[in-house]
Amino acid sequence: MTQARSGRQVDEVTLDAVRRGEVAADDVRIHPHTLLHQAQVAQDHANPQLAANFRRAAELALLDDAQVMATYEALRPGRSAYADLVAIADDLQHRGAVLNAALVREAADAYRARGLLT
Repeated sequence: MTQARSGRQVDEVTLDAVRRGEVAADDVRIHPHTLLHQAQVAQDHANPQLAANFRRAAELALLDDAQVMATYEALRPGRSAYADLVAIADDLQHRGAVLNAALVREAADAYRARGLLT
């Protein structure tokens, strides 16, 4: 059975439950295990790029919204210095988001090579 980030079963998240005030924000957020399952399905169907995206998403699902948005903003070309991106990658690594950390490091190197840093 598919679970929300809160651990609540998806079939428990109903309109009636919302009306009764029994549904919290984490009840409608995707659980990392669901994303990892989707990654496996994508991998099994010869779509490794989609599988990699789902695996990175599973890591991001454990972070708070503000950190995800700050990382997104920092990755926009011309918004960050190389050291800033490396610091973000180090923080992601420390939080267990190793795939995302590698992606940010790759972006930092690519931005430096293309002159897209501040």
